[in-house]
Amino acid sequence: MARTYNLAAPSELLAGMREAQRALTLGEVVVIPTDTVYGIAADAFKPAGVTALLEAKGRTRQSPPPVLVASVATVDALASEVPDVIRTLLERYAPGPLTVILPAQPSLSWDLGETRGTVALRIPDHPMTLELLQSTGPLAVSSANKHGQPAPATVDGAIDQLGEDVEIFLDAGEVGGEPSTILDATGLAAGTAEASRGASIVRQGALSREAIAEVLGELLKPAEATN
Repeated sequence: MARTYNLAAPSELLAGMREAQRALTLGEVVVIPTDTVYGIAADAFKPAGVTALLEAKGRTRQSPPPVLVASVATVDALASEVPDVIRTLLERYAPGPLTVILPAQPSLSWDLGETRGTVALRIPDHPMTLELLQSTGPLAVSSANKHGQPAPATVDGAIDQLGEDVEIFLDAGEVGGEPSTILDATGLAAGTAEASRGASIVRQGALSREAIAEVLGELLKPAEATN
């Protein structure tokens, strides 16, 4: 049976955060709030948790989840290269609704699925999520919905879709409701086959294309060139 913890209630906040940390350590999944939508989370370094996340959503290994982190320093630790222009972008819009795909450190002992040597990283702009990340380390997180269904902006929406697959739900009220914008920046990394091909938006979300273009300029591929 699903257990929901109201993070606005002091009596439930500590218990909920502790239970979420415990479950994640055991390779289980939990539903957490972010600044964009509610997400289903697993320890990024526990393959059983990542598998449970994908199964709960009805996705295959061909759809690896993004990884949420607490700081740019952790982005540096997980990505083999962060191009200067992407670092500038992160300085401006992270924490926030921006997910950046970068080449992954080849030494990482994790299995997120068929990533083709990349990792999608985001620093969420939500105090409870950041607090959890500081305790757990990087979390594989995808929107808390069944594949093909709307991403929930409330914990009730997440329970409706995932209540049979997840036991612990952290409730922080209604959140933004629009997913993050995903930017593929592997084409800017010097050590990749795609180097110098520019960056492309693979999913338009809460952060506008215009905001990204202000930083990337001509390095951002035209929308018609991203397919």
